[in-house]
Amino acid sequence: MQYVGSVTTDVGIIKKTNQDSVCLKVADVKGKEQAAMVAICDGMGGLSKGELASATVIRRLSDWFDNELPIRLGKYSWKALSEEFGKMIKGLNYEIINYGKSVQTSLGTTLSMLLIIDGKYMIAHVGDSRVYRLRDKLEQLTEDQTYVAREIKLGRMTPQQAAVDPQRNMLLQCVGASTVVEPAFYYGDIAAGDVFVLCSDGFRHVVSADEIYESLNFSNIPEIKNMQENSKYLIELNKRRNERDNISVAVLKCIG
Repeated sequence: MQYVGSVTTDVGIIKKTNQDSVCLKVADVKGKEQAAMVAICDGMGGLSKGELASATVIRRLSDWFDNELPIRLGKYSWKALSEEFGKMIKGLNYEIINYGKSVQTSLGTTLSMLLIIDGKYMIAHVGDSRVYRLRDKLEQLTEDQTYVAREIKLGRMTPQQAAVDPQRNMLLQCVGASTVVEPAFYYGDIAAGDVFVLCSDGFRHVVSADEIYESLNFSNIPEIKNMQENSKYLIELNKRRNERDNISVAVLKCIG
C-alpha cells in the first residue's frame, strides 16, 4: 500500500490567529509497505497560546515519526505503541499545564492522530477533532469527547438539541487543560481505496456528511492537487456559511 495526502488550513473569518496545527508524514520502509502518520490539533487559549499548545504536540509527534518509528518497525505491537503514545500524551499534558502555570494562563489542545503501519491503523484521540474514513460512505471513526456528545450517548439530549446547546463546545478533556488525560485508542485495517480525513471541529459544523463525501471520496481526488482544491472548496463553503472557527483538514488516500 502507498499513501498520498494533503493538508489545508485557514484562519477563518473571525479569529486573528490560526490555533490549529496539522502534520502529515509518509515514509518508505525497506521490505514493507509505506508507513504514514496524520495528526491534527485544535488549540485553545488566549492570544497565541492555543497555537503554542497545538504546535507543541504536533512537533513531538513529528519527531517521534522521524526518529523513533524506524527503531520500532523491527519489532512492535499495537499494544506497545498505544502504551507509548499514552505516556507521550500524558507527558505533553503535564508539560503544557506547567508552562501555563509559569506564564499564568490556561491553554490546551485537542489531538487526533492516525498512524498506519503494515496495512493497519491506530488512532489516538483526545477532544473533538475527528477522524473519518471514506469508503462507500463517510464513517466517523472517533467519538467526540464533549459534554453534548456524552449527553446524546446517554439519551438525555437529541442531536438537534445539542446543535444549539450553549455548552456544545465544552470538552470533557484536552491536552494541557485537564488534570488527567486518558486518550481513546481505535484500531482497524486499511483497504485500497480508503480515504482518511482528519479535521478540526471548525471544518464540520456547517457542512454535511454528503458534502464531505462528495468532495473527498477516492474517485474525486485522483491527484494531490484535487485533494487540495476540494479541501479548499469545503473550507470556503464553511466560511460562506459563517463558520467562526479556524478550519483545517488533512486528507490521506490509500493506493493499492
